[in-house]
Amino acid sequence: MRNPSRIEPLSHSPRPGWRGFLDRLTGPGATQAELAIQFVPPLLASLAALAYAELIDRAWSNLQLLLLAILAFDLLGGVLTNATSSAKRWFHRPGQGWRQQLAFVSIHLIHVGLVAVMFRAADGWFFAVVSGYLLAATAVILATPLYLQRPVALGLFSLAVIGDTYLFSPTAGLEWFLPLFFLKLLVSHLVYEAPLLPGEVKAGSLTREGTQARRPACLR
Repeated sequence: MRNPSRIEPLSHSPRPGWRGFLDRLTGPGATQAELAIQFVPPLLASLAALAYAELIDRAWSNLQLLLLAILAFDLLGGVLTNATSSAKRWFHRPGQGWRQQLAFVSIHLIHVGLVAVMFRAADGWFFAVVSGYLLAATAVILATPLYLQRPVALGLFSLAVIGDTYLFSPTAGLEWFLPLFFLKLLVSHLVYEAPLLPGEVKAGSLTREGTQARRPACLR
């Protein structure tokens, strides 16, 4: 029986060439279903963000529109990708300790800076508060015992959404930015949990058939 308190060893290593670059984004050995989830909804989100910007008639430059599409793709893609089993095995593999996790999160301060400068007229208060909260919340999650990480991360994500509502004026056309930003990093990425393999329904290597056999007949 697998130990649900640890991440299983990688079943694949990154491939050479451009395929290896893809593996490092999605997790080596990602299934076709995982890849579809990781790429199709984010692509649709990019198109929807551009369509919404057109609908509200924002006089944005081509550079701003390009950045808008990239942010929508990256954030929804990050939420979904980091939640897959293949990505969990990759991003929480042996050797990926708190320093590596903090570095991954810190890179995303670039996102906050770009939104502050390009869409909020160089809003320094926005950048300082969001960046400070992100780093503080990351430290709390990384210091939290494994069995409490998910509820703590969800609580911190909830506070971030409340803060977005009451501390800042809306970023027109990017009202989705902070909810997806914090969902990607605090919940999808940082929470350390055992990934499942195809055919499993929960940790412990139970098959769907085995689980059905254990359930009362009225619930099958």
